[in-house]
Amino acid sequence: MRKTNVHRLLDKEKIAYQIHEYAWKEDSLDAETAASQTNIPLDRVFKTLVTVGDKTGPVVVVISAQDELNLKKLAKVSGNKKIDMLPMKDLEKTTGYIRGGCSPIGMKKSYPTYIDSYAEGLEYLVISAGKRGSQVELSPADLKEMTKAAYADLRAE
Repeated sequence: MRKTNVHRLLDKEKIAYQIHEYAWKEDSLDAETAASQTNIPLDRVFKTLVTVGDKTGPVVVVISAQDELNLKKLAKVSGNKKIDMLPMKDLEKTTGYIRGGCSPIGMKKSYPTYIDSYAEGLEYLVISAGKRGSQVELSPADLKEMTKAAYADLRAE
């Protein structure tokens, strides 16, 4: 197993993490597949979504794989009037990551980042390690610190 940039950044900050790897397929790059392939409860696997606000530009969201993002809530907490999902064709040039391997840690630039408040009460969560088929498990507090994120209620009702 080769270390990803996410692993190196976590090592540099001396943040404890656990690696989970699985076989991936092009047609199943979602967080639900990652959960089933690694036997991690779905409510602990978090997806990284990248959006674009009319005032801030890119905004990163970390939300449970079982939940949907409420764009209106995100717009409000991020200081935007309108926010949309970043077009998939722009993901790699914006973040440095490809679909199915996008991590909130180690993007090309530092973007405003929000972690759904559901994560705050968890002992651990699992996010992409920056490549397809690789996840890292770490504490929500460590993720918040690494990404300079804020907690916010972002789930659709």
